Amino acid sequence: MPEGSARLDAEGVTWGVQKGMPIISGITLSVEAGGRLAIIGPNGAGKSTLLRCLYRGLKPHRGSVRLDGVDLWSLGPRQAAQRIAVVPQETPSDFPFSVRDVVLMGRIPHRKGMARWSERDHEVTVNALARLELDSLASRQFISLSGGEKQRALIARALAQEPELIILDEPTNHLDIRHQLEILELLKGLGRTIITTLHDINLAADFATHVAVLDCGRLTGHGQPDDVLTVEHISSAFRVGASLHQADRGDIRRFSFSLR
Repeated sequence: MPEGSARLDAEGVTWGVQKGMPIISGITLSVEAGGRLAIIGPNGAGKSTLLRCLYRGLKPHRGSVRLDGVDLWSLGPRQAAQRIAVVPQETPSDFPFSVRDVVLMGRIPHRKGMARWSERDHEVTVNALARLELDSLASRQFISLSGGEKQRALIARALAQEPELIILDEPTNHLDIRHQLEILELLKGLGRTIITTLHDINLAADFATHVAVLDCGRLTGHGQPDDVLTVEHISSAFRVGASLHQADRGDIRRFSFSLR
């Protein structure tokens, strides 16, 4: 097992706003320690709802989520936050803090009451800023950053939690192509178990060790990208025409899409 990472298993996870009307139903999937799982699917498929169940934001009506075999809901909120970090899709635009302060917030689950920040807290924060190449921006106001810089700061905050699992909701949303690639390369190098939703199927294929496809709240595929990301599967899930193109090198596969 890679050091500092954990395995996650979800079994039969079901949740809905109203009883008998589930948004997600019977979701069973896993990601090994150090693995990278990309969850894809059309808008409204239940991806964000599933993420909330995986990080203890929503308690499943049925089923279970386990981290290294431990039921997530047997952990207290602080214990869960020490093991799982979350990077949400939306962040308040008027966040009145410096980049350093934002990253330091990742130490809150390790802080005892209202005690002052410890030397360890500051050390971890400095290391997270350096890891995400934010040293020169540490004193800048978070609201003054570009989209890509904000995303790096939020990932640095997650890393400062020293989690075993990082869950991200659309981390490449609203970013240009270069920043999308930079963020995903940074995530690959963190040495943590990663679960993320992604809109771009080609990015998901390049980034993930495993892919899960959601459609109408149900899991329609889960496995290695080459096995799950097929023309038939993608066409069915997204209701589009899909074509797969193989490069001369043989190891590069790209989808293109059209309306049916």
